[in-house]
Amino acid sequence: MFLLDKDWDFPSSNVFSGLEIDPGTLVRKLDLDSRSIISSRTGLEGKTVLSKKEKMKLRKERWLQKIESVKLAKQKQKAEAKRKATPVVGDMQPLMEALPELSDLTTGGRGRKPPKSRVKAKAEPADFCLMKQAQKCRLLEEEVARFHEVIADPRYRANPLMAISEHLFKRLRQEEEGKPL
Repeated sequence: MFLLDKDWDFPSSNVFSGLEIDPGTLVRKLDLDSRSIISSRTGLEGKTVLSKKEKMKLRKERWLQKIESVKLAKQKQKAEAKRKATPVVGDMQPLMEALPELSDLTTGGRGRKPPKSRVKAKAEPADFCLMKQAQKCRLLEEEVARFHEVIADPRYRANPLMAISEHLFKRLRQEEEGKPL
C-alpha cells in the first residue's frame, strides 16, 4: 500500500520565491540583421500579397525556366560530344572545293570554273535477286531493246548460229584484252 510520506513533500511550494527579475531586461528590440530568414520575409515593410493564380503563374514560369535550362545543358553536352567524336582530319573534299586553286589566284580569279563533282556510279549487283526494282526494270528494258536489235540484224536472219558464234568469239577476245564491249 502506498503511503504518502514525507518523500514527496517539498520544503517550499514557491520555487521562484527568491528570484528577482528586472522588467527592463525583458523588453528587447530585434535588429533586421539579427532576425531569422522567415521573419525577414514576412517583415513589417511593404509586404506584397499575391493571389493564388499569380503565385501559380510564377511557379509555372520558374518550372518552365528550369526545364529550358536542362534542355540547353543537354544540347550543349550533345554538341560537345559530337565535336569530340569528329576527327580533326576528316573529309577534306568540301574544303578543297571551297578553296580556290593556285592558278586561279595567280590569274586574278577571272573565269573561274566550278570544280567538277566526282560522282561515283554504284556498281549494280550481278545477281538479279539482289537488285532493286528500278534496277531490274532498267536491265529488262535494255535486254528487250538488245533482243529487238538482234532479231532485226540481217546476219542473224541469214544464219542465227553463225551470228551468235561470231559475237561470242568477239566478246571473249575483248575480255582477254581487258576492254569492255
